[in-house]
Amino acid sequence: MALRFNWKKNLPKLVWGVILLILILCLVKIKIWEDHYYAEKEGSTRAIAITATNAPADTTEEVNEEDITEQQKQAWRVAADRPRFLSIEKLGIDRARIVEIGVNFEGRLQTPASIFDVGWYRSSGKPGQGGVVLLDGHNGGPTKEGVFKHLPELSVGDIITIERGDGKFFRYEVIENSEVLLSDADAQMDKMLKPVIPGREGLSIITCTGVWSQVQQTYLSRQFLRAALIPENTNFEATEIKNELKEQREAKEKEELNDSTDSEN
Repeated sequence: MALRFNWKKNLPKLVWGVILLILILCLVKIKIWEDHYYAEKEGSTRAIAITATNAPADTTEEVNEEDITEQQKQAWRVAADRPRFLSIEKLGIDRARIVEIGVNFEGRLQTPASIFDVGWYRSSGKPGQGGVVLLDGHNGGPTKEGVFKHLPELSVGDIITIERGDGKFFRYEVIENSEVLLSDADAQMDKMLKPVIPGREGLSIITCTGVWSQVQQTYLSRQFLRAALIPENTNFEATEIKNELKEQREAKEKEELNDSTDSEN
């Protein structure tokens, strides 16, 4: 006896089967599109040409999380006119070693192997010689915070100090500090090699920040900090380094607070 297929009974199952198949195909298509989008739009080569002056730092390199000892710092030597150490009192950064970096095969700034070192782009300016000193560094590694983890916390007027190879010190005051989406970072790289205040030597620092992209294996934003050289007393001994601007600002704030309290009374 021939078997007959009961369409009325099995129709709902067929409909739901077709709907499930369509949903699966849609999810697969969305996943493929997302991977393609991130690969093309977030951090990889895009429509504009990538050069040393418009490409944010590369974060795909392997990193070293070993602590830098005091002996290693004391033994660190660079040429007399090159930046040797970076210090930011507000962030607790004390004489972070500055190493020379270039660009990778894609034209993106390299980053130091150690998450505690600072990279100096060798084609940018040198301290005390005008132009703009361009630095970058890690915000962290797999298990530890990097040298620039708290860079977003710096405010206008905060002080950054660079010690040169010949022992001379140069202080810079923060003028701008902003988070830039990775999709916009390339277009804003040009300004990082231009003085934030015309006629004054500049300092620019780049690090990663924002949300981590598992697809790209990088953060989806960059922190762009721009500072200007404080023209007076740029050559002094380490024991004489003081944050005069910070002290003046705190004194002014205290005075304003006292005046406000007096007026209320």
